[in-house]
Amino acid sequence: MADAARVPGRLTTPLMRLRDPAHTRVLIVTLPELTPVSEAAVLQDGLRRAGIEPYGWVVDAALTASGTRDPLLHARAALERPQLHRVRDELAARAWLVPWQVDTLIGEDRLAALTDATSR
Repeated sequence: MADAARVPGRLTTPLMRLRDPAHTRVLIVTLPELTPVSEAAVLQDGLRRAGIEPYGWVVDAALTASGTRDPLLHARAALERPQLHRVRDELAARAWLVPWQVDTLIGEDRLAALTDATSR
């Protein structure tokens, strides 16, 4: 597909670019809860029907990865585990877990710091 996009005089559509993994990486972002994961799975099925293979999944705001010691939050984190296993074992070729954050992440610097912390 990448070679076809470089042929002089040939039109490259946005869908062609989305289907080209050398040009575009689609990430599915979800919360670690039953309904959001189920809806994201349906989205992934739709993308695949359109010829777009998601690169991976990002599970955001996970209490499991937050290190909380609060009993209520710890119990809620336990409820996330089946969905995290579902994403990792059944749905995603690649998956990243983003811990729940106290502060809102705004700006490239804050996001870059998060990726440095999660890649270790």
